[in-house]
Amino acid sequence: MEQRRRIGAYGLCRDGDRVLLARASDKSYFPGVWQIPGGGLEHGEAPSDALVREFREETGLEIEIVRPLTALASVRELRDIEVSWHFDLIVYEARVLRGTLRREVAGTSDDVAWVAERDLADLRVMPFTAELLGQPVVPLDFAAPHPLGRRLPPPPLRTDRGQRFAAYGLVTSPRGVLLTRISEGFPGAGKWHLPGGGTDFGEQPAAGLLRELAEESGQVGEIVELLAVSDHRNPRALGPEGYPIDWHAVRVVYRVDVAVPTEPRVAEVGGSTVDARWFTPGELPALTLTDVAAVAVRSWVA
Repeated sequence: MEQRRRIGAYGLCRDGDRVLLARASDKSYFPGVWQIPGGGLEHGEAPSDALVREFREETGLEIEIVRPLTALASVRELRDIEVSWHFDLIVYEARVLRGTLRREVAGTSDDVAWVAERDLADLRVMPFTAELLGQPVVPLDFAAPHPLGRRLPPPPLRTDRGQRFAAYGLVTSPRGVLLTRISEGFPGAGKWHLPGGGTDFGEQPAAGLLRELAEESGQVGEIVELLAVSDHRNPRALGPEGYPIDWHAVRVVYRVDVAVPTEPRVAEVGGSTVDARWFTPGELPALTLTDVAAVAVRSWVA
């Protein structure tokens, strides 16, 4: 079965005891199923911009994003087209600014509604949405026949560009903040970075970060909260592939606490991390940091 990944942004929007939901149309992989509004990112599109666009398309409403709520992974096997989809989902809290609620025409959703929490049990709800809303999670039968006869397979993979989802940590302890140095042959070589990296297929973002933390530094940490979501596009990233690729990276950053810090030790051999160290605030100005690390450590020092 072919493995595919896609990154999406979704918005949890409430009005008292009601939540705004959109229903997937026959053009989607999961017709008739309700979920919070949102959808996949275009290449190079920031997650927050994607969410504003998707709300406008699916609901007719203009929104403002309040804060990121969570990041999670959802894997769905579509056996009729022999594709296993891993969806990296970033969920924001959203607030309606203006607009008149209306359904999308000829899109991947065909209805939208404010639904009272007491009525959620009467709907077929996407598992990640049910979990977010504290409802029983009912697995969907992805093997059921599609109304159009057969789901369309995804387009062929491109080798000249790609999306990458990664989870990083602002990792702190009584010894300071933990940073890792990027190996030669990888984008950003020599710079100090946040611990973390790309998640594996089927892996939850928080679990992927804790795995990377152990591999890159030998530390055992505890996730405290989701701090931020950012993205970066490098049209000519030169990495281990040996040729330039137009990479669009989406990064979630967690606050991580290490209660019992040890001397950092890089366990992975030949990977993207060559060194790891604890730094005090006074040592940071002398370091060359990646953009995502610079933003994170500024918030820690402040």
